[in-house]
Amino acid sequence: MRFKAVIFDLDGTLLDTLEDLASAANRVLERNGFPTHDMNVYRYMVGDGAVVLMRRALPENRRNDVTIHDCVQAFRAEYERGWKIKTRPYDGVAEMLGALAAHGMKMAVLSNKPDDFTKRCVSEYFPQWTFDLVLGQRDIVPLKPDPSGAMEISRFLNILPSQFVYLGDTAIDMKTAVAAGMYPVGALWGFRSGQELLENGARLLIKRPTELLRLLNIMVQGSSL
Repeated sequence: MRFKAVIFDLDGTLLDTLEDLASAANRVLERNGFPTHDMNVYRYMVGDGAVVLMRRALPENRRNDVTIHDCVQAFRAEYERGWKIKTRPYDGVAEMLGALAAHGMKMAVLSNKPDDFTKRCVSEYFPQWTFDLVLGQRDIVPLKPDPSGAMEISRFLNILPSQFVYLGDTAIDMKTAVAAGMYPVGALWGFRSGQELLENGARLLIKRPTELLRLLNIMVQGSSL
């Protein structure tokens, strides 16, 4: 088998977190007298961390350092209170993870969500599977699309980058995979379009999580994938 490991993005790939993220951001905006946004608009705001999210959400004339800082702190507090109200794994994710685990595939998660939240989400929604490494945003490591986090996973598992599949739903994920020398697979059920994924390096687009198994030559009894 060519591939030995899979790195997953979290938001928009394993978990549908959009509504909880959007609701938290809108509560902050509303409380401060700023216009709120439709949930679908947040598809193009999330993915680069909380600071960039709130900078994008704020009116252009209020994007100063003080306002952004205050809104980021308020967003983190709001999200802490409501991070699992609507959040759910996408259909087919459990089946995909189960098949990968059964075939001994190494699995890791790499997210721009804060590290503690990333680990909490994985523990909350995927307790039955063991991920070899789960990494979120940490002050000592640049955010994706910088490949540092992906390369850290490669070193930790002692697996060459070329033997990794990287599954994600945004340009950020595809750029990360390309920069790390991994195989970029775009998740069409996530937050962004197939065109964006292809333009930023996706080698393959899949419509359902279980379609990843075909790439890895993993067959599931009775499954049509």
